[in-house]
Amino acid sequence: MLYIWLYPFHTQFSFLNVFRYQSFRIIYAAVTAFLIAFVLAPWVIRKLQEIKLGQQVRDDGPKRHLAKSGTPTMGGILIIFAVTLSTLLWADISRPHIWLVLGATLGFCAIGFVDDYLKFIKSRSKGLSALQKFTAQIGVALLVAVVLYFLPEYNTKLSVPFFKSFTPDLGWFYIVFAIIVIVGSSNAVNLTDGLDGLAIGPIMITALAYTVVAYVTGHRLMSEYLLIPHIEGAGELAVFTAAILGSSLGFLWFNTYPASVFMGDVGSLPLGAALGTVAVISKHELLLLMVGGVFVIEAVSVIFQVLSFKSRGKRIFLMAPIHHHFEMKGWEEPKVVVRLWIIAILLALLSLSTLKLR
Repeated sequence: MLYIWLYPFHTQFSFLNVFRYQSFRIIYAAVTAFLIAFVLAPWVIRKLQEIKLGQQVRDDGPKRHLAKSGTPTMGGILIIFAVTLSTLLWADISRPHIWLVLGATLGFCAIGFVDDYLKFIKSRSKGLSALQKFTAQIGVALLVAVVLYFLPEYNTKLSVPFFKSFTPDLGWFYIVFAIIVIVGSSNAVNLTDGLDGLAIGPIMITALAYTVVAYVTGHRLMSEYLLIPHIEGAGELAVFTAAILGSSLGFLWFNTYPASVFMGDVGSLPLGAALGTVAVISKHELLLLMVGGVFVIEAVSVIFQVLSFKSRGKRIFLMAPIHHHFEMKGWEEPKVVVRLWIIAILLALLSLSTLKLR
C-alpha cells in the first residue's frame, strides 16, 4: 500500500523514488515484520497464558519433553499477522500474485486455527480428523491452482533444476501438481514442528532462498541471463518471503530453546503452504524439494515409519518424525535443532547454485 500511496508523489518529493526499487521494499518488509512480531510477542504470550492455551505433550516420546506441557501455543497467529501486514504495506498489491499467496496463507491459517481451537479450547485431542483437514487443504490449494492456471500470462511448463531446455508442459495436470506441492509443503512443515526452534529455522532459510529466486524470476535481464522462466510481477513475491523471514526471526527470539511459545498448526500449516505457493508461482516447484530438504526428510521419515509398521510390524526409527529418533538415541534437543539447521543451510546453498548450473 505504501508503494501505491507514496510512489506517485516521487516527482514532487524525489526521496519517494526509493519505493520504486524492489530491493528497498524487500529489506523493509523484513524489518517491519520482525518489529511487529518482536514487539507484540510478549503481549500475545501473556494472552495465550491467560486463556490457558497450553501445549499437550505426547507421553510416548522423550520424557524431558513433559516439562514443556502447558507452554503457550498458537503463537503462529502472530507470525501470520506480521507477514500479512508487512506484505500489504510494502508490496505492490496491484499484482495478482500477492493476493494469491496471501489467500493461500490465510486459508491454511484458518484450517490450522480450527484444528488448534478444537484441540486446545474444545479439548478434542486430535482436532480435525485427517479427512477433514486434507479436504480443507485441497480445497484451498485447488482454488489457488485454478486461479493461477487461468492467469493469461502464466504457463503450465515445469522448470527442472540443472536443465535449461527440458521444460515439460503439464497442461491441465498442472493444477493437480500445484495442489500436491502446496498441500505437501504445508504438512511437511507441520510434521517438522516438534522441537524448540526446529521448524522456524528451515522456514527462514527457505524463505530467504526463495526471496532470491522470486527476485531473479521477476527480473527480466537476470532471468534471461540465468536461463530461468521469467514471470512478470513475480519479483513482488520476494517482498512476501522477506516478510516471512523477518516475522520468523522475531518469533524465534521467543521460540528458541527453551521455548516460551509454540507456533501450533495455525502457524506451521500456513507457512508451509505459503512457501509451496511461492514455489509454484515462481516456477521453481521442484527446487522446493532441495531447498526444503529438511521438511522432506521429516515427512518421508513418517511415511516410511507408518508403511514399515503396517506392512512388517516393525519400526525403522525409534520414533518418527526423525528428529525424535535422534533424541531417543541420546542427542540433546538443541544439538538436533542446530544440526538440522546446518543441513538446511547447505541444501539452500546447493539449491541456489542450480540457478546457474543449467
